[in-house]
Amino acid sequence: MAFPVDLRRCQVLGLAGTAFLALGGETSGALPVRELLAPDSAHAALGLVGAYFGLVLLIAAWLLLGRLVRGADPPTPRALLLVLAVWAAPLLIAPPLFSRDVYSYLAQGAMVDARIDVYVYGPAHLGGPLADEVAPLWRHTPAPYGPVFLGVASALSGLTKGELPAGLLGMRLVALLGVALMAAVLPRLARHSGADPAAALWLGALNPLVLLHLVAGAHNDAVMLGLLGAGLVAALGRWPVLGAVLVTLAALVKAPAALGIAAVVALRIRAGHRPAKAVLTTAAASAATTVAATAAAGTGYGWTGALDTPVSSQNWALTSLLGRATAALLDEAGSDLAPLAVPAWHTFGLVLTAVLVVLIWWRRLPSPVYALGLSLAAVAAFGPAIRPWYALWGLFLIAAAAPSTWVRHRVAALTGVLTLAVLPSGGPAGTDQLVLAVSGGALAVAVLWQAHLAARAPASERTA
Repeated sequence: MAFPVDLRRCQVLGLAGTAFLALGGETSGALPVRELLAPDSAHAALGLVGAYFGLVLLIAAWLLLGRLVRGADPPTPRALLLVLAVWAAPLLIAPPLFSRDVYSYLAQGAMVDARIDVYVYGPAHLGGPLADEVAPLWRHTPAPYGPVFLGVASALSGLTKGELPAGLLGMRLVALLGVALMAAVLPRLARHSGADPAAALWLGALNPLVLLHLVAGAHNDAVMLGLLGAGLVAALGRWPVLGAVLVTLAALVKAPAALGIAAVVALRIRAGHRPAKAVLTTAAASAATTVAATAAAGTGYGWTGALDTPVSSQNWALTSLLGRATAALLDEAGSDLAPLAVPAWHTFGLVLTAVLVVLIWWRRLPSPVYALGLSLAAVAAFGPAIRPWYALWGLFLIAAAAPSTWVRHRVAALTGVLTLAVLPSGGPAGTDQLVLAVSGGALAVAVLWQAHLAARAPASERTA
């Protein structure tokens, strides 16, 4: 007898997961510096166990919901949106989780508000409490974000007057708007691509990575993806110029979305427009949007020169890992080339990414939306910096346009791995913390197994 699954059980199990995550994050999350606890303190340890207990419950709820979506009587997209709202609710009032980037956003917004050039100076130049909250790696580095996001961050800074609690809530609400836009456009993108809207929502919006990093972490990737998806929907309809405008706005949040311009052009050509006209009108709309948005934000065009900000030998990236390993081998061999190893691997990664993107579009895949998803996945995988939430760049569109369930299953498996990759504090994991995290996850597995056994027991045993 299989474990009984229904929408209500999935909803409650996922809610329990995010509730434990929120509670555990109160002592183990990316807290303001004045509230940080020593990692070896009892409260921090208990919080970490609780957070990973909740994380495994959430993953289990998501996987069970996937069974429902693939079943004979799948839930409607509207029902899935309600599940998303229920699961996200506890995270709205939780402290920042899995990253300290939201503090960087607030500091950069305050810098723009104070007329400090964020493309020249890092948050340390701002000074004060907000700068102290920024992770040390980013305190002296300029912002890699475009004028649209920095304009939003500046407006939020003026509205909240630099108050940290209000700023954190405001930035999370901005991210939540991005997630809502993602969820709204996914069904339409799926229908255009011949995919199941419910399956697209399950993989692209209810995904644990969305809840952990876009809602709980308040990452601006939510705004980028929401605008990108809305632009593609507009381009699929009768508003290709609006599509180019929205995709450009997405790129002026984070640069990788600029690849969406190619998708807008491809969609216009497929709709019967002449290639030259499609390219020229899309480029004109994109250029006009860039000029207008940059003028409105007042940040200037320094962002074009700050795009290499995430490039650091200490960043998580496959090329950085290979570069450091190569440098260590060269050091042992006494070679003077060791300092060049990481930059060389970064260059190789960028070249490989460019080649893959060209090949993806050259193959003329069934859907420009799918080609864009694969392209963004390549940028995330082989670029000079990677974080678990970067996987959402490609995953969001692959969820809507993947041509087979095989692809979706592989993407879902990758989600499960990446969900467990970062501690709630966003910092590096020591041995003791890893033991606590594994203990919390193992406790959740034990509870789920006992529930499974209880559900399989005959009714007479359950009532005895």
